[in-house]
Amino acid sequence: MISQRISQVSPSITLAISAKAKEMKKQGLDVIGFGAGEPDFDTPQHIKEACIKALENGITKYTPASGTVELKEAVREKFLKDNGLEYSIKEIIICCGAKHALYNAIQVLCSEGDEVLLPSPYWVSYIEQIRLAGAQPVVVRTTPETDFKVIPEILEEQITPRTKLLILNSPSNPTGSVYSQEELEDVAAIALRHNFFIISDEIYEKILYDGLCHVSIAALSADIKKKTIVINGLSKSYSMTGWRIGYAAGHEGIIKAMSNLQSHSTSNPTSFAQTGAVAALTGPQEVVGEMVREFARRRDHLIKRLGTIAPISCTRPQGAFYAFPSIRKVLGRRAMNDSMSFCDALLEKEKVAVVPGEAFGHDDHIRLSYATSIEHIDRGLDRIARFIEGLS
Repeated sequence: MISQRISQVSPSITLAISAKAKEMKKQGLDVIGFGAGEPDFDTPQHIKEACIKALENGITKYTPASGTVELKEAVREKFLKDNGLEYSIKEIIICCGAKHALYNAIQVLCSEGDEVLLPSPYWVSYIEQIRLAGAQPVVVRTTPETDFKVIPEILEEQITPRTKLLILNSPSNPTGSVYSQEELEDVAAIALRHNFFIISDEIYEKILYDGLCHVSIAALSADIKKKTIVINGLSKSYSMTGWRIGYAAGHEGIIKAMSNLQSHSTSNPTSFAQTGAVAALTGPQEVVGEMVREFARRRDHLIKRLGTIAPISCTRPQGAFYAFPSIRKVLGRRAMNDSMSFCDALLEKEKVAVVPGEAFGHDDHIRLSYATSIEHIDRGLDRIARFIEGLS
């Protein structure tokens, strides 16, 4: 029999939607997909060339379980240059993607019965990873009126003696919300006052719009840095999703525990992929800016078009490459009472794949990724508008 802890884990709805859309495309159906959680750009050429050279030079063996010194040095320099954060090599771990780094961090920090504060909407894997550690997710609901960011008073109301940590994601998947320095200072003050940890998921930090600058909560003070584990990776900023290279930084004792866990689960991340990651972090950065400018153009186009589709409403994303429109005023029509039935009907009737808000803890929303062309965005939104009009 399957263990109880695994039998209670739900499969990723985002991956399921993408898989279903791909299968329909294989059948020759004209499917427009808004489910992708990855950039639609190729990995920059200089990164691929560094990896190819590593393969040719025989960099195909085991590395230290927690990653190569060369890549840790590149990560250390990145934190110092981009975030004003100073870490030693012993305070950095390289993992098999940022998702793996999150899993490791939650596993080593949480014990049975601990509580984890989880602002909603949340990325789909957070809640399952919390449960896999034997901890209890405490969902802190946010609203469009606060741009889906936690209100300090409401956050504080959820704290108990069993509160172990808070997971913070800025820029956010699925909303694109970005916390300001002042908002982060409020959260940091609460964490220090109640003595809990923060996992700061900063995987989208370079994908920001409207002149915004990323602020890491760990950089606010020496005290909050000690209580924060920063999670990041190469997947989104450098279009390296399949390379599976992520990293984390934090207190040496926590990083050592994560390294011990990793040594008995995956061992090291792929050797030659780590060489490519060094090239990504230390090489030309102009390609990142080019990608972000294109995402900004797509965001503006998508939000403008969504504004013409009544009765949908949507906040304006400040980062990442997702929009999280509300379908609340549509639900209840034609027996569609939740986001899953809405998405199933949309895919069946109009061949448009979007992700139900249920996956993120907000069942009256859907997530659209604009990691796709303007042409596809227009075609998809035309179909969504037609679908909603047909429900009247």
